[in-house]
Amino acid sequence: MSSPELLLNVLRTELRAAGVTYKILAERIGMSESSVKRMFGQKDMSLSRLAQICKASGIAMEDVLRQAADVAPHSDNLTLAQEKSLIAEPKLLLVAICCLGHWTLEQIVDTYEISPAETILHLVALDKLELIELRPNNRYRLNVSPAFHWLPDGPVQQFFRDYVVSDYFNGRFDHVGETLLCVPARVSSRSAQEVVQKIQQLVAELARLHQEDRKLRPEEIDGFTLLVGFRSWEFSAFTALRRPESKPAMTSITHQIATKK
Repeated sequence: MSSPELLLNVLRTELRAAGVTYKILAERIGMSESSVKRMFGQKDMSLSRLAQICKASGIAMEDVLRQAADVAPHSDNLTLAQEKSLIAEPKLLLVAICCLGHWTLEQIVDTYEISPAETILHLVALDKLELIELRPNNRYRLNVSPAFHWLPDGPVQQFFRDYVVSDYFNGRFDHVGETLLCVPARVSSRSAQEVVQKIQQLVAELARLHQEDRKLRPEEIDGFTLLVGFRSWEFSAFTALRRPESKPAMTSITHQIATKK
């Protein structure tokens, strides 16, 4: 998808969110509804026209431009070498995760015991690793897509297994917006694949909400983590109780979906 297409798709989304139809927009900018539809359909819009539409609709033009940049095609993951570089320096991994959450330098420094100079050095390192594109005034743009994920069985995922998972599940999951589910089921491979697709849709929806809520003030949002596991699995202690003639093939499938601050 080209940059103009991305920009117009974001603009359409913002217009729908603002409750502005083509008819309403046409009245506000002095055009016929058919002309407005044709303008969007032909993907032909000048910068001055974009500014006029944003002003008439009560939409911040900078938000439209930023969102279009955010959804531009990027890589869905890092290379093995890039992940190894992150794991080699814990603070670099911390700053990388903050960047994936669109934290500013000021938010990182105010939250963690990392000096501004040290944080800037980490941002420069992340720019060299091509995770971000560092810009003036220590701002940056992510070079990964909203569907970004760590490499399966890669260095970062292994780090999470070793140190993060137990800490994550040590919570009570009883705060507002938190939940912990463990749902066993016996289903076919086709049904299991359907569940996986649903999970992927959930991840895409979370990415969309993450982008939308960037407009809010820092005090209005909090950090949540979605940890999803879905596999054909049986608890090893239960497997040890199986009769010798019992086949371990299609056992139970455990589905864990959890959110935690």
